[in-house]
Amino acid sequence: MRRIILTADDFGLSESVNEAVERAHRAGALDAASLMVAGPASADAVRRARTMPELRVGLHLVVIEGPAVLSRTDIPDLVDENGWFPSNQLRLGVDYFARPRIRRQLTAEIRAQFAAFAATGLTLHHADAHKHMHLHPTVAHLMLDIGREFGLLRVRVPAEPPAVLARCGTRVGLGAYAIYCWTQILRQRAHSVGVSSTDHCFGMAWSGHMTTERVRRLMAELPEGESEIYFHLAVARDATLRRLMPNYEHEAELAALLRLAR
Repeated sequence: MRRIILTADDFGLSESVNEAVERAHRAGALDAASLMVAGPASADAVRRARTMPELRVGLHLVVIEGPAVLSRTDIPDLVDENGWFPSNQLRLGVDYFARPRIRRQLTAEIRAQFAAFAATGLTLHHADAHKHMHLHPTVAHLMLDIGREFGLLRVRVPAEPPAVLARCGTRVGLGAYAIYCWTQILRQRAHSVGVSSTDHCFGMAWSGHMTTERVRRLMAELPEGESEIYFHLAVARDATLRRLMPNYEHEAELAALLRLAR
């Protein structure tokens, strides 16, 4: 049996993203969305979500290249003067693992993001992390432990099978195999504490470029089990999206997703 869950990331980042999420869901093409609770358009996203009770909304945890919930006074070693996390993934990874002071601030911020989601009144369907930072063992541990206090029962495990990508015509390097193996650690940790996940997840190799042709190829090659396919949607590329994701094809991804509903 093959089951598919179609999801959107960055809900709350901009009104252009929010409108695309709403359009896709109302067209019957989108099952779930992951909310940036501190995103510039998070209030608009929550308002829209309340009018779509069948949209399953989760927390898109931001601990890299995005806005924090807490102020710089509370987490001075994590964010810049604008309250944004830096984008240096390697440096953050080392700091989160090796520096106790930073881990304490990270713990406070992750708790604040779960609390902010709870304050919306929306049901927490799942959690994942911006740039898949929950593959980092420290972030994963905190997400699962704190998340369970807020009723977390499902996480995204970004396990994208390299063999499927190869059948879709994508050249797969050793890095893809290494990440795929690493995801199993997150899966085992989640399942050990009663948090579920899909069997497979697609969207990493083609992040920002889930075009109609690529989605068509993928749909023909999906493996047995439950697969999540996630998208980055927008009705138009506004200033925020051009600044943060200059090469992403947000409108093309929306078109590809809407085509699935036809």
